Amino acid sequence: MANSDTRATLRYHQQTKHSYHSVRFGSHTLDWANRPEPFKIYSDVDRIPLPDQWQESELPALAALLPPDSPAPPQSVPDLEDLARLLYCCAGITKRKPYPGGDILFRAASCTGALYEIELYVVCGDLNGLPAGVYHFNPRDFVLERLRSGDFRGLLAAAAGREPGLSRAPVTIVSTGTYWRNSWKYRARTYRHFGWDNGTILANLFAMSRALGVPHRLVLGFADQEINNLLGLDTDREVALSLAAVGRCREEAPGAHPPLDPLLARTGGSSPGEVDYPDMREMHAATLIGSGEESSAWRGSIRRQAEAGKGKRYPLSPLARNEIPTEPLEPVVRRRGSSRRFTPAPISFQAFSTLLYYSAQELPADFLEPGDGLLNDWYVTANAVEGLPSGAYWLDRDRWELELLHQGSFRRKMGYLGLEQDLPAEASFDVFFMAELEPVLERFGNRGYRALQLEAGLLGGRLYLSAYAQRLGATGLTFYDDDVTAFFSPHARGKSAIFLMALGKGKRRELVSLG
Repeated sequence: MANSDTRATLRYHQQTKHSYHSVRFGSHTLDWANRPEPFKIYSDVDRIPLPDQWQESELPALAALLPPDSPAPPQSVPDLEDLARLLYCCAGITKRKPYPGGDILFRAASCTGALYEIELYVVCGDLNGLPAGVYHFNPRDFVLERLRSGDFRGLLAAAAGREPGLSRAPVTIVSTGTYWRNSWKYRARTYRHFGWDNGTILANLFAMSRALGVPHRLVLGFADQEINNLLGLDTDREVALSLAAVGRCREEAPGAHPPLDPLLARTGGSSPGEVDYPDMREMHAATLIGSGEESSAWRGSIRRQAEAGKGKRYPLSPLARNEIPTEPLEPVVRRRGSSRRFTPAPISFQAFSTLLYYSAQELPADFLEPGDGLLNDWYVTANAVEGLPSGAYWLDRDRWELELLHQGSFRRKMGYLGLEQDLPAEASFDVFFMAELEPVLERFGNRGYRALQLEAGLLGGRLYLSAYAQRLGATGLTFYDDDVTAFFSPHARGKSAIFLMALGKGKRRELVSLG
């Protein structure tokens, strides 16, 4: 099985590292005339308009990041309006920014380079207002484009090895990644970005699902080609990445499904001339699962051991559930952006603690089990947090405490580690997600690399939401890989940098809201 030969991941990860040398001596330039289109639009298909008016949810945005207070009911089926709210809050168009060459339409979740390479598809049974089928979400026109009619949930369930949360889901949202739309700027490193950008979308999706009182679950164990065939994808250009089960039915999806005829729907070209980066396609091929049986065997978790050291400890002091801002999720999503500058003003220790605590909760995923923790570790540099000495820290999620690793002012170092950009130096604090690759690959094979990147992106997406819920700013960034490890060592020795978030008090941007 290709997934088990983990040399592919180690080779790809090493080849796509950023370093002081690689950034300075690379020859890549942006060909603006060849920039990919940011939307995939199907022609010759039925288009179902989505409702664009609804009453906003009542659950506070921060509360939407917490686990539910009680078990989900045995039957919880979203209708078309619920589905519209879910899709809008994770991938809808919320703002536009005028440019000389035309407006850029920004979406609800952050994406590297605002290139929006993640596409969403809906596979559902009969819903109130929407017949069973396979649909593509078109955010530009806010419609669903029907690709197949009939109930194909049984195919999904079989491909995922009858994963319980997915087998009973009335709706599954499939995320795909389109290579060229992101590699136009980021080249082969795009395969890392697939996880980050898919993760920020899922953070919004799951928060909105929580606000609606609908259960959800992330499923990464599935037979890839079965899902690619269902969606009619050209896998040299676009591939299925994840399944998000939404809602719950009393009964499992029927095993039988309509014939899987070839899709004849056409889409427009992405740009005048695509450039191929074989490394990312080879990396994806090494992660593939071939059957439902393999999917079932792949699921599980890694029980993490505490890494407590001898550094000074600082317990977090987050806002209690009854103290958090009451603003619901939808206006927070509409307001959310990616900060391009931060003010030097410090943030309170309570706001800082709230950001970490509400964002670092466990995730409902088939590669995690309750109580086993996350795949990624949280490393934090505090630059301007009231009551917390400036320095580098590790977050102990078991005790919700920060352990001091190095004390000192590291603003200049953060600017260097964040690819010599101002943002991580200006931020009140920075969060680096880091992980040991070898135990993850040993347990999950190459597909564990997908899980690591996706989890980090999802946690970063939660940081976005928790920051903007407190009227703060945030942005995701890239980094000099090995220099990050060196900075946080010896505690981080043997770990790889996965994702970086900078957070603080953001300066205003000139964007026009469409909400």
